[in-house]
Amino acid sequence: MTTQPRKAWIITGPTSGIGHRTALELAAHGTLVLVGRSPAKLKEVEAEINARPEGHAVSVVCDFSDLADVQRAAEEITALGLPIAGLLNNAGIMPIGTDRTAQGWDLAFTTNHLGPFAFTEALIPHLPDGANVVFTCSAVEDPERKPAVMAGFRGARYLSAEDSMHGRWQPRGSTRPGLDAYATSKQANLATVLAFARETPRLRFNAVEPGFSPGTGLSRDANAVLKLLATYVFGPLAPLMPGGSTPKRAARMITRVLTEEADNTGVYHDEKGNPMLGSTQVRDTVFQDRVVAETRALLTRLAQDASHSGSEA
Repeated sequence: MTTQPRKAWIITGPTSGIGHRTALELAAHGTLVLVGRSPAKLKEVEAEINARPEGHAVSVVCDFSDLADVQRAAEEITALGLPIAGLLNNAGIMPIGTDRTAQGWDLAFTTNHLGPFAFTEALIPHLPDGANVVFTCSAVEDPERKPAVMAGFRGARYLSAEDSMHGRWQPRGSTRPGLDAYATSKQANLATVLAFARETPRLRFNAVEPGFSPGTGLSRDANAVLKLLATYVFGPLAPLMPGGSTPKRAARMITRVLTEEADNTGVYHDEKGNPMLGSTQVRDTVFQDRVVAETRALLTRLAQDASHSGSEA
Protein backbone atom coordinates (compact mmCIF):
# COMPACT_ATOMS: atom_id res chain seq x y z
CA MET A 1 0.00 0.00 0.00
CA THR A 2 1.47 3.33 -1.10
CA THR A 3 1.67 5.99 1.58
CA GLN A 4 0.47 9.40 0.45
CA PRO A 5 3.03 12.19 0.99
CA ARG A 6 2.23 14.67 3.74
CA LYS A 7 0.57 17.85 2.64
CA ALA A 8 2.82 20.91 2.60
CA TRP A 9 1.86 24.46 3.55
CA ILE A 10 3.70 27.68 2.76
CA ILE A 11 3.51 30.38 5.42
CA THR A 12 5.14 33.79 5.15
CA GLY A 13 6.03 35.88 8.19
CA PRO A 14 6.20 32.91 10.62
CA THR A 15 8.78 34.26 13.06
CA SER A 16 6.69 36.53 15.31
CA GLY A 17 3.18 37.38 16.47
CA ILE A 18 0.23 35.81 14.71
CA GLY A 19 2.47 34.26 12.06
CA HIS A 20 4.52 32.38 14.64
CA ARG A 21 1.42 31.12 16.44
CA THR A 22 -0.11 30.04 13.16
CA ALA A 23 3.03 28.17 12.13
CA LEU A 24 2.91 26.17 15.37
CA GLU A 25 -0.80 25.45 14.88
CA LEU A 26 -0.39 24.58 11.21
CA ALA A 27 2.52 22.22 11.90
CA ALA A 28 0.04 19.52 12.93
CA HIS A 29 -1.34 19.46 9.38
CA GLY A 30 1.82 18.64 7.43
CA THR A 31 5.18 19.94 6.29
CA LEU A 32 5.72 23.69 6.60
CA VAL A 33 7.69 25.91 4.27
CA LEU A 34 8.64 28.87 6.45
CA VAL A 35 9.29 32.05 4.45
CA GLY A 36 10.75 35.18 6.05
CA ARG A 37 13.56 37.70 5.88
CA SER A 38 15.63 36.70 8.93
CA PRO A 39 17.63 33.47 8.48
CA ALA A 40 18.37 33.26 12.21
CA LYS A 41 14.71 33.64 13.26
CA LEU A 42 13.55 31.21 10.60
CA LYS A 43 15.99 28.60 11.88
CA GLU A 44 14.66 29.08 15.42
CA VAL A 45 11.07 28.40 14.33
CA GLU A 46 12.19 25.55 12.10
CA ALA A 47 14.01 23.93 15.01
CA GLU A 48 11.00 24.49 17.29
CA ILE A 49 8.71 22.65 14.86
CA ASN A 50 11.19 19.90 13.97
CA ALA A 51 11.64 19.13 17.67
CA ARG A 52 8.04 17.88 17.76
CA PRO A 53 7.43 14.15 17.13
CA GLU A 54 5.51 14.76 13.89
CA GLY A 55 6.92 18.19 13.07
CA HIS A 56 8.65 18.91 9.79
CA ALA A 57 9.62 22.34 8.50
CA VAL A 58 12.05 23.85 6.03
CA SER A 59 13.06 27.48 5.66
CA VAL A 60 13.29 29.77 2.64
CA VAL A 61 14.73 33.24 3.17
CA CYS A 62 12.85 36.05 1.42
CA ASP A 63 12.64 39.81 1.81
CA PHE A 64 9.24 40.79 0.42
CA SER A 65 10.39 44.36 -0.17
CA ASP A 66 12.92 43.00 -2.71
CA LEU A 67 11.06 41.82 -5.82
CA ALA A 68 14.06 39.95 -7.24
CA ASP A 69 14.38 38.09 -3.95
CA VAL A 70 10.67 37.25 -4.10
CA GLN A 71 11.10 35.63 -7.51
CA ARG A 72 14.15 33.67 -6.33
CA ALA A 73 12.28 32.43 -3.24
CA ALA A 74 9.31 31.26 -5.33
CA GLU A 75 11.67 29.33 -7.60
CA GLU A 76 13.41 27.80 -4.58
CA ILE A 77 10.07 26.63 -3.17
CA THR A 78 8.99 25.17 -6.51
CA ALA A 79 12.28 23.25 -6.74
CA LEU A 80 11.51 21.53 -3.41
CA GLY A 81 8.87 19.48 -5.23
CA LEU A 82 6.54 19.36 -2.23
CA PRO A 83 2.79 18.59 -2.49
CA ILE A 84 1.65 22.14 -1.66
CA ALA A 85 -1.90 22.23 -0.28
CA GLY A 86 -2.01 25.89 0.63
CA LEU A 87 -0.25 29.24 0.89
CA LEU A 88 -0.71 31.76 3.69
CA ASN A 89 0.44 35.26 2.74
CA ASN A 90 0.86 36.62 6.26
CA ALA A 91 4.09 38.66 6.15
CA GLY A 92 3.51 42.36 6.63
CA ILE A 93 4.62 45.55 8.35
CA MET A 94 2.89 48.68 9.62
CA PRO A 95 5.28 51.62 9.92
CA ILE A 96 4.12 54.75 11.66
CA GLY A 97 5.97 57.12 9.35
CA THR A 98 7.11 56.99 5.74
CA ASP A 99 9.69 54.24 5.24
CA ARG A 100 11.37 53.49 1.92
CA THR A 101 13.00 50.52 0.21
CA ALA A 102 16.51 50.72 -1.25
CA GLN A 103 14.87 51.77 -4.53
CA GLY A 104 12.97 54.59 -2.83
CA TRP A 105 9.59 52.83 -2.97
CA ASP A 106 7.09 52.87 -0.13
CA LEU A 107 8.21 50.06 2.17
CA ALA A 108 4.79 49.06 3.51
CA PHE A 109 3.04 48.90 0.13
CA THR A 110 5.94 47.02 -1.45
CA THR A 111 6.29 44.54 1.44
CA ASN A 112 2.59 44.03 2.04
CA HIS A 113 1.21 44.02 -1.50
CA LEU A 114 3.70 44.05 -4.37
CA GLY A 115 5.92 41.32 -2.88
CA PRO A 116 3.11 38.91 -1.91
CA PHE A 117 1.32 39.54 -5.23
CA ALA A 118 4.46 38.64 -7.22
CA PHE A 119 5.12 35.67 -4.93
CA THR A 120 1.61 34.30 -5.40
CA GLU A 121 1.60 34.76 -9.17
CA ALA A 122 4.94 32.95 -9.41
CA LEU A 123 3.57 30.00 -7.43
CA ILE A 124 0.08 29.71 -8.98
CA PRO A 125 1.17 27.60 -11.99
CA HIS A 126 2.74 25.09 -9.58
CA LEU A 127 -0.21 24.77 -7.18
CA PRO A 128 -2.49 21.74 -7.59
CA ASP A 129 -6.22 22.12 -8.21
CA GLY A 130 -8.06 22.91 -4.99
CA ALA A 131 -5.07 24.49 -3.21
CA ASN A 132 -6.09 27.31 -0.87
CA VAL A 133 -4.35 30.69 -1.03
CA VAL A 134 -5.13 32.88 1.98
CA PHE A 135 -4.12 36.50 2.54
CA THR A 136 -4.04 38.10 5.99
CA CYS A 137 -5.96 41.33 5.45
CA SER A 138 -7.25 44.07 7.74
CA ALA A 139 -10.54 45.89 8.22
CA VAL A 140 -8.65 49.18 8.57
CA GLU A 141 -9.00 49.46 4.78
CA ASP A 142 -12.66 50.38 5.36
CA PRO A 143 -13.15 54.12 6.13
CA GLU A 144 -16.50 53.23 7.76
CA ARG A 145 -14.86 50.93 10.34
CA LYS A 146 -15.34 52.97 13.52
CA PRO A 147 -12.69 51.28 15.74
CA ALA A 148 -10.12 51.83 12.98
CA VAL A 149 -11.08 55.49 12.63
CA MET A 150 -10.74 55.94 16.39
CA ALA A 151 -7.24 54.46 16.15
CA GLY A 152 -6.24 57.09 13.55
CA PHE A 153 -6.94 55.26 10.27
CA ARG A 154 -8.91 56.89 7.48
CA GLY A 155 -9.35 53.85 5.29
CA ALA A 156 -7.45 52.97 2.13
CA ARG A 157 -6.28 55.92 0.02
CA TYR A 158 -5.64 54.14 -3.29
CA LEU A 159 -4.89 56.22 -6.38
CA SER A 160 -3.05 53.65 -8.50
CA ALA A 161 -0.45 50.93 -8.06
CA GLU A 162 2.24 53.29 -9.34
CA ASP A 163 1.22 56.08 -6.94
CA SER A 164 1.08 53.64 -4.03
CA MET A 165 4.56 52.35 -4.78
CA HIS A 166 5.81 55.93 -4.54
CA GLY A 167 3.86 56.63 -1.35
CA ARG A 168 1.26 58.90 -2.88
CA TRP A 169 -2.24 58.59 -1.42
CA GLN A 170 -5.65 60.20 -1.78
CA PRO A 171 -5.84 63.44 0.26
CA ARG A 172 -7.46 63.82 3.68
CA GLY A 173 -5.88 60.65 5.01
CA SER A 174 -4.31 59.89 8.37
CA THR A 175 -1.98 62.30 10.11
CA ARG A 176 0.46 59.36 10.16
CA PRO A 177 1.32 58.43 6.55
CA GLY A 178 2.35 54.91 7.55
CA LEU A 179 -1.27 54.19 8.43
CA ASP A 180 -2.42 55.23 4.94
CA ALA A 181 0.25 52.98 3.43
CA TYR A 182 -0.82 50.04 5.58
CA ALA A 183 -4.57 50.47 4.98
CA THR A 184 -4.05 50.85 1.24
CA SER A 185 -1.81 47.78 1.04
CA LYS A 186 -4.38 45.72 2.92
CA GLN A 187 -7.15 46.88 0.59
CA ALA A 188 -4.96 45.85 -2.35
CA ASN A 189 -4.52 42.42 -0.73
CA LEU A 190 -8.27 41.99 -0.41
CA ALA A 191 -8.94 43.23 -3.94
CA THR A 192 -6.38 40.67 -5.16
CA VAL A 193 -8.10 37.82 -3.31
CA LEU A 194 -11.53 38.70 -4.70
CA ALA A 195 -10.25 39.15 -8.26
CA PHE A 196 -8.09 36.01 -8.23
CA ALA A 197 -11.05 33.97 -6.94
CA ARG A 198 -12.98 34.95 -10.08
CA GLU A 199 -10.00 34.58 -12.43
CA THR A 200 -8.72 31.17 -11.32
CA PRO A 201 -11.57 28.90 -10.22
CA ARG A 202 -9.34 25.79 -10.10
CA LEU A 203 -7.77 27.25 -6.93
CA ARG A 204 -9.33 28.80 -3.84
CA PHE A 205 -8.51 32.33 -2.74
CA ASN A 206 -9.70 33.60 0.64
CA ALA A 207 -8.91 36.37 3.11
CA VAL A 208 -8.83 36.67 6.87
CA GLU A 209 -9.15 39.60 9.27
CA PRO A 210 -7.28 38.30 12.35
CA GLY A 211 -8.80 40.87 14.69
CA PHE A 212 -7.32 43.61 16.83
CA SER A 213 -4.39 41.97 18.61
CA PRO A 214 -1.82 44.41 20.07
CA GLY A 215 1.77 43.44 20.68
CA THR A 216 2.15 41.20 17.63
CA GLY A 217 5.31 42.90 16.37
CA LEU A 218 3.59 44.30 13.28
CA SER A 219 4.87 47.83 13.83
CA ARG A 220 8.66 47.77 13.81
CA ASP A 221 9.18 51.43 14.61
CA ALA A 222 6.82 51.94 17.55
CA ASN A 223 8.65 53.33 20.57
CA ALA A 224 9.40 51.25 23.65
CA VAL A 225 6.56 52.73 25.71
CA LEU A 226 3.95 51.94 23.04
CA LYS A 227 5.28 48.40 22.68
CA LEU A 228 5.03 47.84 26.43
CA LEU A 229 1.50 49.23 26.53
CA ALA A 230 0.49 47.05 23.57
CA THR A 231 1.90 43.91 25.15
CA TYR A 232 0.92 44.29 28.78
CA VAL A 233 -2.11 46.64 28.79
CA PHE A 234 -4.00 46.56 25.49
CA GLY A 235 -3.08 42.95 24.70
CA PRO A 236 -4.97 41.37 27.63
CA LEU A 237 -7.94 43.69 27.03
CA ALA A 238 -8.17 43.09 23.27
CA PRO A 239 -10.47 40.02 23.44
CA LEU A 240 -13.03 42.14 25.32
CA MET A 241 -13.11 44.82 22.60
CA PRO A 242 -15.25 44.72 19.42
CA GLY A 243 -13.23 42.90 16.79
CA GLY A 244 -10.55 42.02 19.34
CA SER A 245 -8.61 38.77 19.46
CA THR A 246 -5.30 37.25 20.54
CA PRO A 247 -2.49 35.74 18.46
CA LYS A 248 -3.47 32.27 19.70
CA ARG A 249 -7.15 32.67 18.76
CA ALA A 250 -6.23 34.23 15.43
CA ALA A 251 -3.85 31.35 14.68
CA ARG A 252 -6.58 28.79 15.25
CA MET A 253 -9.01 30.67 13.03
CA ILE A 254 -6.49 31.17 10.23
CA THR A 255 -5.40 27.52 10.34
CA ARG A 256 -9.03 26.42 10.15
CA VAL A 257 -9.69 28.64 7.11
CA LEU A 258 -6.49 27.53 5.38
CA THR A 259 -6.92 23.79 5.93
CA GLU A 260 -10.67 23.41 5.48
CA GLU A 261 -11.60 21.14 2.57
CA ALA A 262 -14.73 23.00 1.53
CA ASP A 263 -14.88 24.63 -1.89
CA ASN A 264 -15.20 28.15 -0.47
CA THR A 265 -13.43 30.81 -2.50
CA GLY A 266 -13.58 34.59 -2.55
CA VAL A 267 -14.61 34.66 1.14
CA TYR A 268 -13.40 37.31 3.61
CA HIS A 269 -13.42 35.90 7.17
CA ASP A 270 -13.64 37.97 10.36
CA GLU A 271 -11.73 37.30 13.60
CA LYS A 272 -14.16 34.48 14.46
CA GLY A 273 -13.95 32.88 11.04
CA ASN A 274 -17.34 34.11 9.89
CA PRO A 275 -17.88 35.75 6.48
CA MET A 276 -17.61 39.53 6.52
CA LEU A 277 -17.70 42.37 4.01
CA GLY A 278 -14.89 44.68 3.06
CA SER A 279 -15.31 48.36 2.21
CA THR A 280 -17.77 49.48 -0.43
CA GLN A 281 -14.86 50.28 -2.74
CA VAL A 282 -13.13 46.90 -2.47
CA ARG A 283 -16.40 45.05 -3.14
CA ASP A 284 -16.60 46.70 -6.58
CA THR A 285 -15.38 44.14 -9.14
CA VAL A 286 -14.25 46.94 -11.47
CA PHE A 287 -12.01 48.26 -8.71
CA GLN A 288 -10.71 44.77 -7.91
CA ASP A 289 -9.77 44.20 -11.55
CA ARG A 290 -8.13 47.62 -11.78
CA VAL A 291 -5.90 46.94 -8.77
CA VAL A 292 -4.83 43.59 -10.22
CA ALA A 293 -4.26 44.94 -13.74
CA GLU A 294 -2.27 47.93 -12.48
CA THR A 295 -0.19 45.74 -10.17
CA ARG A 296 0.61 43.28 -12.95
CA ALA A 297 1.56 46.07 -15.34
CA LEU A 298 3.76 47.71 -12.71
CA LEU A 299 5.54 44.47 -11.80
CA THR A 300 6.12 43.67 -15.48
CA ARG A 301 7.65 47.08 -16.10
CA LEU A 302 9.84 46.86 -13.00
CA ALA A 303 11.08 43.42 -14.06
CA GLN A 304 11.87 44.73 -17.55
CA ASP A 305 13.68 47.73 -16.10
CA ALA A 306 15.73 45.46 -13.80
CA SER A 307 16.58 43.15 -16.71
CA HIS A 308 17.59 46.09 -18.89
CA SER A 309 19.78 47.53 -16.12
CA GLY A 310 21.39 44.13 -15.59
CA SER A 311 22.23 43.72 -19.28
CA GLU A 312 23.91 47.13 -19.30
CA ALA A 313 26.07 46.37 -16.24
